[in-house]
Amino acid sequence: MNILVVEDEKAKRVTLETDLAEAGYAVCAVDSAHEALAHLKRNEIDVVIADLKLPGMDGMELLRSIKEVVSPSTEVMIITGYGSIPLAVEAMRNGAWDFISKPFDNRQLVPLLKGIEKKRATRDSALEIRSEEEFFGLDQAIVGQSHEMQRVRRLVRTCTGSDVNVLLIGETGTGKDLVGSVIHKQSKHRPFPFIKVSCSAYSDDLLEGELFGNESRSYAETDQRNCGRFELAQHGTVYLDDVEEITLKVQVKLLQVIEEKLCERVGSATPVKCDVRIIAATKIDLAERVEQKTFREDFYYRLKVLEIILPPLRNRIEDIPALAAYHVERISGGKQVEIPDKVMARLKDYHWPGNVRELVYMLERAYILGGGVFSLDQFDFAPKRSYSSQSSRNFKSAIEHAERELLEDALYTSKGNKALAARILDMKVSTFRDKLAKYGLS
Repeated sequence: MNILVVEDEKAKRVTLETDLAEAGYAVCAVDSAHEALAHLKRNEIDVVIADLKLPGMDGMELLRSIKEVVSPSTEVMIITGYGSIPLAVEAMRNGAWDFISKPFDNRQLVPLLKGIEKKRATRDSALEIRSEEEFFGLDQAIVGQSHEMQRVRRLVRTCTGSDVNVLLIGETGTGKDLVGSVIHKQSKHRPFPFIKVSCSAYSDDLLEGELFGNESRSYAETDQRNCGRFELAQHGTVYLDDVEEITLKVQVKLLQVIEEKLCERVGSATPVKCDVRIIAATKIDLAERVEQKTFREDFYYRLKVLEIILPPLRNRIEDIPALAAYHVERISGGKQVEIPDKVMARLKDYHWPGNVRELVYMLERAYILGGGVFSLDQFDFAPKRSYSSQSSRNFKSAIEHAERELLEDALYTSKGNKALAARILDMKVSTFRDKLAKYGLS
């Protein structure tokens, strides 16, 4: 195992380096956190043993930088001559393997390092098995060989080997839910719950209770203690869909979850441990919301440690044959069903405002109407709209123009079925009806 010692006291630094090398470890030693971070960026390090009191950046800041940004898989031990229970708790919350008070015999570190070796051996063995079994499943779950989708798969693989938060960005129907689920299933959180929260489905107060739970009599309709989604997902993953709908008040509480791995139920001041990974999804540019002061900048950057942008279907037309074949096989229950060349050519020529979700709905409908045989007359393709005239509009009117056309396209595709049209656009039916009324389309 490769070990990096970070200690500004020369005598302790030298003895640690010598004793650990004699115990059979590859050891390097530096005297500051900044040197440690530079070393970590250049070299693969399994364990960092860092003093708490360091010049410039202290050991706790170094710990956070390692676990959240530089090398999340590296284990960190904090050593200090100023040990206290609050400091130890803070270190463990931030991901430290152990917190050791000075003075100590250097030989005390060997059993701790053996424990890390055992954990890493178990993890590496599991990853070796998954590389043949589950990662093969990754290629099957995320369909398409376009350059864009190969990039998405590479990023998903990176996410599965890390424990940091992930932000998924993409239009409605591009597969954010699927990718979020795949990341969870391929990660160390797989044995634990994957809990999805549709943030747009709740009012501010209800969302807070849904996420964090509530104590007895916090709400008039209940006299029981209810666990929130974060408690229920302990050691697993919470998937926050439509994260842009979360209000500033709730964002503050979510920051506590991210930074301290703790939350408080509504009506209680007692912290509850919630060690979970967060995967968030949005269909808008959150950076604009940050500029508008409706989305906290610190929360935004905590969510987008790893960011995956899912391309719209119109930008990866070459994937349509594979996507169609995959979903037709599922729809038909595994039967061999041919898609005629004329149908496939039309599918590749369409602009897909509803993305992959719209493709799936169209294939399901055509399969049912044709009794398992596909022909062009079973598909209703919304006419492609021209957006060239928008150049003369101001921003607000251009957005409203685009929104109206998306509503019209969804209504056309769904043959006027408002519930289906709302599903195509990934909206609540009530929201969809409100927008129809806004544009006089109801």
